[in-house]
Amino acid sequence: MQVFSNARQASRLLLSPHLRSSEAPHSTALSLFSGLTQRDSRPVNTDPIQCFLSKAFYSSGVGTVEATPSEDVKELYDKMLDSVKVKRSMPPNAWLWSMIANCKHQPDIRLLFDILQNLRRFVSFYSFSFCCKLLLLLLFMVMIFNLFCKQRLSNLRIHDNFNCNLCREVAKACVHAGALDFGMKALWKHNVYGLTPNIASAHHLLTNAKNHNDTKLLVEVMKLLKKNDLPLQPGTADIVFSICYNTDDWELINKYAKRFVMAGVKLRQTSLETWMEFAAKRGDIHSLWKIEKLRSNSMKQHTLITGFSCVKGLLLERKPSDAVAVIQVLNQTLSDTKKSGIKGELQKLVSEWPLEVIKHQKEEDRKALAASLKSDILVMVSELLSMGLEANVSLEDLDRKEDIPQ
Repeated sequence: MQVFSNARQASRLLLSPHLRSSEAPHSTALSLFSGLTQRDSRPVNTDPIQCFLSKAFYSSGVGTVEATPSEDVKELYDKMLDSVKVKRSMPPNAWLWSMIANCKHQPDIRLLFDILQNLRRFVSFYSFSFCCKLLLLLLFMVMIFNLFCKQRLSNLRIHDNFNCNLCREVAKACVHAGALDFGMKALWKHNVYGLTPNIASAHHLLTNAKNHNDTKLLVEVMKLLKKNDLPLQPGTADIVFSICYNTDDWELINKYAKRFVMAGVKLRQTSLETWMEFAAKRGDIHSLWKIEKLRSNSMKQHTLITGFSCVKGLLLERKPSDAVAVIQVLNQTLSDTKKSGIKGELQKLVSEWPLEVIKHQKEEDRKALAASLKSDILVMVSELLSMGLEANVSLEDLDRKEDIPQ
């Protein structure tokens, strides 16, 4: 009897009007987020206007409202808010996906993140309250409780990959709307939005950095990946190496290349091509041969780019005959389609590469290097012609002394 008495008292406490009417987060949609229940159940401001104007929902550097949300986004926001706050039920997932797809400006993204945050709080509060009630019922009907629990919790069940897909689409929407600060918040491991960060989400931000040659954004995203323990992927290296190459940042590509290799990432052919071509352009022979060794462990044959990178390295070492041997191997192993590119690579080696590599050398070494490259390239071309290989390239650019960087 004492147990039943205590149970009734606990029931009155847990089911009191105060607990039942406690405000859930004003925002959101989806019956999403498994794993949200353990994060936060703090009281939430339920005024959507006040919440929308909160500085927490602005990208860095923005202190005032620059525009109003899109009509479609605002309509979906209001519908989901009404569902959570008034009807006390989870809105259809389709509403959230539609909202994400319609986000075009920063005000849209602010509403989206507001909805995400408050939905997570709603799920957290709902789960906590529900579990308390079920524990109370357990005193009376254990078996019935178990069945009831399964049925009720199934309403919140989602596919295992739902949060990952959601995070990816949110990051994509942030990039599309130019709200990069919000996009980077999606990479936080312990975020208040119920998002599950993943490397695919980071790729959207890195691709934006690539499109704008933005090394600052690259560095910030890579810091977030490390801080939040997101595993690097071969596709990540492709994007990172491309940014470093396009911005001519040799130190940065080596820094991140070391990180990829130490993490055990198997670099793709495209990444190795970019890295080797960059090393040849900079005239860093020591690094070039290290990369070549790494390449040989994963690739049986050279590509046109990796092969000519080695040709350039051999010319820098004053070994024109060895360079000819590499070109001969390329001519034998490449497909007919790729083989047709040999002449073009030879022409670039003659007309573009010498000036490029010379400008990265010490000033006192430039004239000597220019002279040695001219001499060795002439020897290489002569040997190629004597072997019957197509090497009819213009050699006029080798005599442009006025273009040698001083």
